[in-house]
Amino acid sequence: MEPMPQPTRARRILVVEDEPTIAESVAARLRAEGFAVTVACDGPAAVTAADTEQPDLMVLDVMLPGFDGLEVCRRVQARRPMPVLMLTARADETDLLIGLGVGADDYLTKPFSMRVLTARVHALLRRVDRSAEPAATVVVGQLRIDIDQRRVWRAERETQLTPLEFDLLVYLARRPRAVHPRERLLDQVWGWTDASGTRAVDSHIKALRRKLGADLIRTVHGVGYALEVR
Repeated sequence: MEPMPQPTRARRILVVEDEPTIAESVAARLRAEGFAVTVACDGPAAVTAADTEQPDLMVLDVMLPGFDGLEVCRRVQARRPMPVLMLTARADETDLLIGLGVGADDYLTKPFSMRVLTARVHALLRRVDRSAEPAATVVVGQLRIDIDQRRVWRAERETQLTPLEFDLLVYLARRPRAVHPRERLLDQVWGWTDASGTRAVDSHIKALRRKLGADLIRTVHGVGYALEVR
């Protein structure tokens, strides 16, 4: 007699939001999509929940009591990297770039559509699923990427990357010297079908240059980026 198939575990999402109405609305919508949702309402509770619940993704508000969402993102990503969708009441570019710089993968400005939020959540999780596909090592010049272990070295010096930085680097490294338009990177790495997040691409490219060397990625003005072989 064949064994019964094991039920698929529902994806876990941690919603961190101190406004009860928003938190409840987001949690209800995500549960309706089939996710298992935990809610935290301040910075310390968010970090604790991330440790205990081991979520697959975090929806994170920037303004929180205790300590803010940027600090939550820093601490969570240092312990166990995961996709982060950041919510902000301010559309200031500096705030958005700081959020992306500390490890957020995507952001939404309040007020936002629940349909857009769920679409972004699904897109981030699809990206995670794609990155878990065939293990391999990619070597380009002095750059070595272990896709299975999600580790990166340049000139034998290992560098820690956020999940999205890693996925972006792998995509560029698999096609060295090829010029990749920002819109294609958004589609293939972020899973977005529109070009509204080009600032996110630019921010993550800046982070890769800062961590791995400014000469690694070439800007093709008006088009996009290419990884150089050095």
